[in-house]
Amino acid sequence: MAAEPNLESAPLAHLPLDALHRSLGARMAPFAGYDMPLQYAGGIVSETLHTRQKAGLFDVSHMGQAILAGAGAARALESLTPGDIAGLAPGRTRYTQFLNEKGGVLDDLLVTRLPGVEERLLLVVNASRKADDFALIRERLPHFDFLPLNRALIALQGPRAAAILGALLPGAEDIRFMHWQAFEEGDSSFFVSRSGYTGEDGFEISLRADRAETFVNALLQNPDVAPVGLGARDALRLEAGLPLYGHDLDETTDPVEAGLAWSIGKRRRMEGGFPGFDRIDAALRNGPARLRVGLLPKSKAPAREGAILISESGEVVGHVTSGGFSPTLQRPIAMGYVARAFAAPGAAVFTELRGNRIGVDVAPLPFVAHRYFKPN
Repeated sequence: MAAEPNLESAPLAHLPLDALHRSLGARMAPFAGYDMPLQYAGGIVSETLHTRQKAGLFDVSHMGQAILAGAGAARALESLTPGDIAGLAPGRTRYTQFLNEKGGVLDDLLVTRLPGVEERLLLVVNASRKADDFALIRERLPHFDFLPLNRALIALQGPRAAAILGALLPGAEDIRFMHWQAFEEGDSSFFVSRSGYTGEDGFEISLRADRAETFVNALLQNPDVAPVGLGARDALRLEAGLPLYGHDLDETTDPVEAGLAWSIGKRRRMEGGFPGFDRIDAALRNGPARLRVGLLPKSKAPAREGAILISESGEVVGHVTSGGFSPTLQRPIAMGYVARAFAAPGAAVFTELRGNRIGVDVAPLPFVAHRYFKPN
């Protein structure tokens, strides 16, 4: 959940690994109120390809982490999200969204049911929305214990990630996709989820902030591991067709038109009980008026966020929400929303680049196939 940096006037917060990033030659930039590594000396293309081929190391400690606890916490959280949280088995992770009363997405998040007798949910939310998300939980679920966590969060992504992490945390390589496990090493605790935001196999590791630098340095001792910044993270998630809040998702967008109907549990579709159910139920039954799609501009220049998409007759039929250059495919790619009549792969629309009308082909997502760890 990263994007191009945004300029902010408020003082920037620093990551626990700020000094390490600078020592590694990171170019820093503001994002979601934090001073974040945008790229390192090798550059965005090199970092993207390294992650696809070996293992990229990302600092995502700006994300919000918290625990919601108490009997009935999972059912209560379902009043804010369309995901099947009550059916989540201990040690399992699920992707879902916070919705407003019109079914628009307030944020997307990961929810993990922690093992143990007590009902505890580990939440990971977007950095730009965590203050709003946490306020929403405190307001709407006041009878439950809610504890924000001050921990570092590291992502290790790529085809070599499992072997590399398993050498430091034996057993981590056996965790399945969207499963979670805790590890104790000395006086350090590691919360490990096999998940990520690149489309590659990989892990997200939550650990004490004061232990993060030692752990990251141990990972960097492996020659297959390279530090990766926000720029490559955005390229990777775009190649993988993964939406970014504030760009491809916002309060006007519902999960069905965003291509996230798979995240709405079967029981939830039947029972409802979440914000915006009527709109989402209608979209599930009848199909949405528009859909998030992949876009392939017929130009060397990328189609950027906000670009209008038109039909051959000049009718506005959609807009671009994310766009850039794909290091893996060596060409411009984009995502956006188009009217349903134009959403089939191969459909042709147009946009304007530098005053010229450019053809854009609608394409299936993802652009680069996912390689999540899903053994038979």
